[in-house]
Amino acid sequence: MNGSTVFRLFLALLVSGSLPAHLRASEKGPALRSAQDSIRTYYLPEIVVTATRSERDALQVGRSISVIPGNRLNGSLFQSMGEVLSQHEGIFVVGAGQNPGAVQSIFMRGENSNHTTILIDDVRITDPSAVNNAAELSELSFANLDQIEIVRGSHGTLYGSSAIGGVINIITRKKLDPGFHGDAEISTGMFGRGTSTFSQNLFLNYTTPSGLYVNAAINNRTTKGMDATVDTVSTPGTFQNRDRDGFEKHDLVGKVGFQNDEWDVYASVHATDHRIDIDKGAFRDDDNYVVDFTRSLFTYGASHRVTERLRVKYVGGYSAMERSAVDDSSVVDALGRTDQTYVEANYRGSIHNNELLLNMELEGAQLMMGAGLYRETMGSRSYFYSRSSFGEFESSTDLDSLGLSSSTGSLFGHVDLDGKIIAEGAKRFSLGLGARWNNHSGYGSNATMEVSPSYRISDQSLVYASYSTGFNAPSLYQLFVPNADFVSGITRGNRNLQPETSRSYEVGLKYRFQDKVSFNLSYFSNEVRNVIEYIYLWDKNVGIDTLGNDWMRNDFRGDTYLNLGNLITRGFEASLHIRLSEELLLTGAVSLVGGKLRYDPSTLDLRQTAGHHVQVYNNGAFITKAVESLGLTRRPDTFHASLAYTPVQRFSARLDLKHAGSRMDVYYNSDLGPYGALGTAGVEEYTLLDLAARYNITPQLSLNLRVENVLDARYLEINGFTTRGRGLFANVRYSF
Repeated sequence: MNGSTVFRLFLALLVSGSLPAHLRASEKGPALRSAQDSIRTYYLPEIVVTATRSERDALQVGRSISVIPGNRLNGSLFQSMGEVLSQHEGIFVVGAGQNPGAVQSIFMRGENSNHTTILIDDVRITDPSAVNNAAELSELSFANLDQIEIVRGSHGTLYGSSAIGGVINIITRKKLDPGFHGDAEISTGMFGRGTSTFSQNLFLNYTTPSGLYVNAAINNRTTKGMDATVDTVSTPGTFQNRDRDGFEKHDLVGKVGFQNDEWDVYASVHATDHRIDIDKGAFRDDDNYVVDFTRSLFTYGASHRVTERLRVKYVGGYSAMERSAVDDSSVVDALGRTDQTYVEANYRGSIHNNELLLNMELEGAQLMMGAGLYRETMGSRSYFYSRSSFGEFESSTDLDSLGLSSSTGSLFGHVDLDGKIIAEGAKRFSLGLGARWNNHSGYGSNATMEVSPSYRISDQSLVYASYSTGFNAPSLYQLFVPNADFVSGITRGNRNLQPETSRSYEVGLKYRFQDKVSFNLSYFSNEVRNVIEYIYLWDKNVGIDTLGNDWMRNDFRGDTYLNLGNLITRGFEASLHIRLSEELLLTGAVSLVGGKLRYDPSTLDLRQTAGHHVQVYNNGAFITKAVESLGLTRRPDTFHASLAYTPVQRFSARLDLKHAGSRMDVYYNSDLGPYGALGTAGVEEYTLLDLAARYNITPQLSLNLRVENVLDARYLEINGFTTRGRGLFANVRYSF
């Protein structure tokens, strides 16, 4: 935590807020279950299902939770899901302020980007072909969105692998009021010189009085972006080949189902396709590098209320994704000469997930039991060609023939016990207990557990605590990629990898009085053991100080993945929602996070290292003794505040303040060892100011305006990559 922590904490206690209204803070309660939404709404309790996998009032759940109703994103003019999520305490999304379509990585409660579970309708979304299997937020869409639920902290008991930092569940719409409904939006804008963005969104729904419904949504977006990398070639007369990086995204969602008091049955199809111009890396522009990404997601489920106290639910999904990257020769001088290289890579993955759940309401207890089977596959092909004065060189790889896959079977359960079953005087006390057993086809079995006591001080307030364990399974790439060093024979993939495991503590306080005042406070501490690190191996017979000094000698003995580090994070989160008057609403949120990494040579897996010197690529350290690295990269303290003004029914305006503290970023440092490794450099803090306004021309037709980064602040999220300047966006929306 940096030096401005005390100031931010003071601000948090005064003006930070729970953020359902942060996105369109002029609203005052629930929208109708139809396509239309009013500029004014009124308070209803937040009902969540993600925290316990059963419907509960968020105030009565002993976890830190945020709920974002989908209707509050209508006309909001956010450029990505990452922007929406990063407005909430405990979440920082790297890339949310960069060129649209840029890679977005989520850091929740200071955990690694692959330690957050992303769900669509309870079905996990990942990229099995990626090195760390993390989901990429830029693929997510607002299409057919009903609600987003955020549950912070370890939730491995209910959701399995990767739910260490938290869980984000994107829930799509089901039935609406009987009849035909729809809305259409056209949005446009710019966020810097020469940039533009244009999108069209259409949603249609038909619901019968019996509960049968059909809906569909289409989103299209075309963006002419800015140069995504920082320009370091500023000398007059020097050749520059800077290009603008564009983005195209298309989403199609269809859903059919039936919902009444007893049954909830549905099937849906999500198809996304986007194309983005990218660069080689920080400060390294590329005029001919393009990535195409597609995902087809099929989700399905059925829920039946057998009795008033018993419900059986089945959820499942199948997802197939493909990522294709082509980097053609780039122009390197004013004469039009190129670097004469060509790279083509294709990555594919699939996920198949099925779960059966049983929810029972007993006297003084709510019980959930479940079983699931999760399977993922990956494959890839790549081709490299170069030509120089030394001749031509070609190489290729093909992992498709290996049939790389893994499967995980699980049994899990959770029970919430009311204190009244123990004694009448303990009726305000409740206790949550959970356990999960997993069997992975690669590493075997492991288990997680949870204990969550809470106490209702009053009908408006709750104090809670939790202790939970979690895990993150190794990715298919980390386990099985066959690349081997030609001297040692050590493979990059390590079939002996074990899952990363976590232990998490949390204490918190919630208070809510209708829509007048609400606040949440929480402190958390988390330790992830057996963190999987990418490492270099160097000849054990050569001293570390002399590695790479003899060009006639090959000291390298391969690269691989090891369970090596311990990641420790601690932090504080606060939020507060205050209705100052009928016209004014003040909200905001603050997050303070700090941490460190520890490495211990006693944990080295000699089966994989063969006793060679181990160098961690993430910081260049050689693990010859215990090493401790203080601080976290790309995880700043953050503060958000919003002031909304609704003088009349038809008009509202909002002022948003966003602050990210100073932090460390990583960069490639060629001086760290013979091959180089990642060093760290500071990134300055920044503060952004946004303005938004909405006017309802008619009950069905609305105009939305947003000025982003009003002061045109120059800032960085990642060293070497540009961020958006002052932006002006407009949206027209018609609902029926």
